[in-house]
Amino acid sequence: MDTDRLPRCYRHPDRDTGISCTRCERPICPECMISASVGFQCPECVRDGSGTGHRPTANAPRNLAGGVVAGDPQLVTKILIAINVAVFFVGLIAPAVAVQLELLGLYRLPGGPPEGIATGEYHRLLTSVFLHVEWWHLVGNMIGLWFIGGPLEAALGRARYLAVYLLSGLGGSALVYLLTPPNTPTLGASGAIFGLLGATVVLVRRLRYEMRPVIVMVVLMLVLTFVPLGGALSVSWQAHVGGLITGGLLGLGMLRPSTGRNRTLIQWGTCAVVFVLAAGVILLRTAELT
Repeated sequence: MDTDRLPRCYRHPDRDTGISCTRCERPICPECMISASVGFQCPECVRDGSGTGHRPTANAPRNLAGGVVAGDPQLVTKILIAINVAVFFVGLIAPAVAVQLELLGLYRLPGGPPEGIATGEYHRLLTSVFLHVEWWHLVGNMIGLWFIGGPLEAALGRARYLAVYLLSGLGGSALVYLLTPPNTPTLGASGAIFGLLGATVVLVRRLRYEMRPVIVMVVLMLVLTFVPLGGALSVSWQAHVGGLITGGLLGLGMLRPSTGRNRTLIQWGTCAVVFVLAAGVILLRTAELT
């Protein structure tokens, strides 16, 4: 037995090392060494909070937007699809409930009270984003959500991705509320998905990937928005354009700051500004209708 041989890294048994973690005293190789206030520590001790003064996630892998890499990078996308499908079946079972979820500015039944966002039913601005009444409408939007949303969630992280989705949906609904006749019901996740597409344009630019495929996709989707095939589909261009613009702005705020202490502040500050702008449009339209 060779007693002079150096110990081997506990994470890489094929590597000899003369360095040990100052916390747990296990041998670690140069790849596993993380600088501490005194000596070096192993990744596990740092991750568990080893007294270095950093959070346990300080040395965890980060995505492009600066968030911690999640175990399932598409979890929120899956949950959003599940919610959309669940709401679809609720609408089939209880159509009266679906009527209360659709985006409706202001409507008065003969002899009845007024209904709609202008009467204070602001929940319709977001609930309508999860509502579909035709199966083909649901399937088309969920396919778009999966293929556009999945990669974007991996790049942004769960919280930032969910913020882009919800705020894009709100931005699309705000433009619908502003520009659509108040008695016209609107529903569907298209505004939110267009928002994810707008953020994806920023992501592709940020990664310096070939821009032509994503630009072609945006142009094609806008063409289908304004020139529906066969004229049979009633498409809300306001939701699509509003979502696309909102998602693009959020993508800039989330992805353009690559480093710096103010990175998180800029990201969530952008979300706050977008929310305030959407709220301003909503309040302006409400004042006009009432």
